[in-house]
Amino acid sequence: MWRVARLFAVRIKLSPSVGAAAVNMSTLLVNRPQYSWLRELGLSEDNDGVYNGSWGGQGQVVTSYCPANNEPIARVRPATMAEYEETVQKAQEAWKVWADVPAPKRGEVVRQIGDALRGKIKALGSLVSLEMGKIYVEGVGEVQEYVDVCDYAVGLSRMIGGPILPSERPGHALIEQWNPVGLVGVITAFNFPVAVYGWNNAIALICGNVCLWKGAPTTPLTSVAVTRIVAEVLERNHLPGAICSMTCGGADIGTAMAKDERVGLLSFTGSTQVGKQVAMMVQERFGRQLLELGGNNAIIVFEDADLNLVVPSAVFASVGTAGQRCTTTRRLMLHESVHDDVVERIAKAYKQIRIGDPWDRNTLYGPLHTKQAVQQYLAAIEQAKQQGGTLVCGGKIMDRPGNYVEPTIITGLPHDAPIVHTETFVPILYVLKFKTEDEAFAWNNEVKQGLSSSIFTKDMGRVFRWLGPKGSDCGIVNVNIPTSGAEIGGAFGGEKHTGGGRESGSDSWKQYMRRSTCTINYSKDLPLAQGIKFE
Repeated sequence: MWRVARLFAVRIKLSPSVGAAAVNMSTLLVNRPQYSWLRELGLSEDNDGVYNGSWGGQGQVVTSYCPANNEPIARVRPATMAEYEETVQKAQEAWKVWADVPAPKRGEVVRQIGDALRGKIKALGSLVSLEMGKIYVEGVGEVQEYVDVCDYAVGLSRMIGGPILPSERPGHALIEQWNPVGLVGVITAFNFPVAVYGWNNAIALICGNVCLWKGAPTTPLTSVAVTRIVAEVLERNHLPGAICSMTCGGADIGTAMAKDERVGLLSFTGSTQVGKQVAMMVQERFGRQLLELGGNNAIIVFEDADLNLVVPSAVFASVGTAGQRCTTTRRLMLHESVHDDVVERIAKAYKQIRIGDPWDRNTLYGPLHTKQAVQQYLAAIEQAKQQGGTLVCGGKIMDRPGNYVEPTIITGLPHDAPIVHTETFVPILYVLKFKTEDEAFAWNNEVKQGLSSSIFTKDMGRVFRWLGPKGSDCGIVNVNIPTSGAEIGGAFGGEKHTGGGRESGSDSWKQYMRRSTCTINYSKDLPLAQGIKFE
């Protein structure tokens, strides 16, 4: 999901020679009157980046910057390796308490976390907008996802469990027992700095696990603010704060979590390249992993599609969050009979997108998260041109403060052009022209990732072919809706290089527990299975 080549990368500017004084306090956004709401979230000029029941942080001070203007917001002191070790030990001790709390009671605590988030939803949504760069309504919506998952988890806390199975042996019971894995490590990406942790945290908690969270290095203030809200709930319930621990940091902390045998499950959200490194480290210790990685998602528009649905869907899915969602539509496949009409309509819609400060309620499109992403945007456009693409609109950096680029549409590329098969985490939409259903389905599946996909059609036979074994090979398979905007009630995740993990709804809770098959003999005899006699 986050487009970086380095492990758990850092956009935040480090200044080892100058240290915390590198950014003058008077220049920090947190000290300006219009950002006084940051204080409501417990944030100040300097913030502790470690929580394990108490707050701390002795690592090299880093500064978080606003993508909309590249001005400093506030500073954070991340974890040292010694503090990581201390936090893991405290989390293990906290698990001994939490595992003894009945699941419905754990659900009640999660309910309170959801309510606490509701009370801070506007301020926290504003922080997401300020620090990540997504528009305000998306920031609030992301916090709402955490709230919704908490509500879902409350009900789930009274429902998790395994079946009682028929035993072939008289006087025997065969049951399936589910228990927590213990410590769940959660490494999240910059583009959803609240929601992805929420998906993991709420479900992991009701399953009886404790959590250790390492948020993206470029959104540490959001990690701190969320943890403060959760910590207050735990403290009110007289529970160890280390049940929901946090260590801000970079590659050292992420690598330690991946290699740590005490981490029963590592949930990692990020790029396929980094995810592969994580997977190898976890697998080396035969650990359990939940990977949510890249997506090269396609919308397929057939000749019978309702274009009044297609245009707003394609625009939202390709431009929303400035193209920085893992479910962003990157490939738009149009039947040759509607290709020109749809391209014209979408290009017209692109020109009407309201671009501005992400915290302005009227803005629909904000900045890219980093300056590096801007360079990736320019490089991808150049590659597309070299490979035969035609620029329909966009293609330039915008003349304003911050990391703003124009949303871009490119046509004329072959379906298998290298740039088309490359997930670039920016607002570039590649439009492809197809002739047949078989061709379109094959193009959808030929990329390495398998996250989200959608078709627009009125043909019910085609719909069920799309959903069937020869249709989309993605984890999310939609009809007449965009590729982005998944609901929390379904399992979220994808296949192939997307990682295979599932979070949030359906039976995703099973990823956070271990299963035991238990046979209980309540008779006075000892019959063996399969009718074996051993006398």
